[in-house]
Amino acid sequence: MILAIINGLLTRVILETFILIAQNFNFVNALKTAFGMSFISMVSMEVSMNLTDYYLTGGAQLTYWVVPIMLIVGFLTPWPYNYWRLKEFNQACH
Repeated sequence: MILAIINGLLTRVILETFILIAQNFNFVNALKTAFGMSFISMVSMEVSMNLTDYYLTGGAQLTYWVVPIMLIVGFLTPWPYNYWRLKEFNQACH
């Protein structure tokens, strides 16, 4: 599960970095922005999805019927943080 969380976070940071470089950011600024944009949201989403999988299947066993449930839980989990960030700082996470 830890490996899945790390892979999800690394994939997201790499993808956002490449997108930002394509928008004329230099590499260092693109990497800093990618880490700052949505890191907390991504951690909460990854952890909640993996915990849902673990709870429903009794282990880290990805099965076809648990995937939709995991996606819904992962989608809903970061909403409170994103809402707070928008209201408090008028700043989106991504």
